[in-house]
Amino acid sequence: MAYHFYLDKMLLPIPPEKLQMKINNKNQTYILLNEGEINVLKAPGLTEINFDIRIPNVKYSFSMYKNGFQRADYFLDTLESLKTGKKAFQFIVTRVLPDGSMLFGTNMKVSLEEYSITEEAKEGFDVLVSVKLKQYRPYGTKTCDIQFASTKPQAVVTPARETSNAPSAQSYTVVKGDCLWNIAKRYYGSGSKYTDIYNANQDKVKNPNLIYPGQVLTIPAA
Repeated sequence: MAYHFYLDKMLLPIPPEKLQMKINNKNQTYILLNEGEINVLKAPGLTEINFDIRIPNVKYSFSMYKNGFQRADYFLDTLESLKTGKKAFQFIVTRVLPDGSMLFGTNMKVSLEEYSITEEAKEGFDVLVSVKLKQYRPYGTKTCDIQFASTKPQAVVTPARETSNAPSAQSYTVVKGDCLWNIAKRYYGSGSKYTDIYNANQDKVKNPNLIYPGQVLTIPAA
C-alpha cells in the first residue's frame, strides 16, 4: 500500500513507518447526591498527531519528490517556516492500494506544535525528525456596536469571523496512477465531485478521463 504525507504543500520523500493520531476526550464525570457518577458527553478535544520522518540527503529509489530531488535542508527549512509562520496548514495523508484504488484519507487543518532533529552516525547522511501536530479549529467572536441614534439604544451585531475548517483553493501535481475521481475523493471525501476539479482546469484538461503525471491542477475550495 502506498502512503503519501503532505505538510502544507510539501510531500515527504519517505512516508513515516508509524502514524499516531490521538483524539482527546473532553467528557466530564460528576457525582450526584444519591445517584452516583454520571458522564456528561462533550465534543472531543483537539486531535494530536505524532510521527517520525526520515529525510535523506541522497536520493533513494523508493523516495518520492514532487519537483525533483531535494536535499534535507529544503525540508528542514520548510518545517522551520511552518513553525515560525504562526499559521495553520493542511495535513494530508492518502492511502492507495497496489491496484490504484483509494482507501480512506486524512485531511485536517493543523499547527506544528514541536519537532526535534536527530543525526546519528549509523543513519549515514539521513536526518531523523520527530514531529508533533495538533488539530486547528478556527475561532471567532461577535462584537456588538451600540448606536444611540434615538432615545432607544440600538445594537448592531457584526457576524462572526469565518470558522470553516475547509482549506482554500490549492494546487496539486498529478502523479502516476492518479485520476480525477481519486483526487476528488482525497480532497472532498467524494469521488463524484471530480467535475469541480475538471471545471476549474478546463484550460489544461480537455478530457476528464485523461490526466498526466506532472500536470499541476487547481483544487477549488470545498
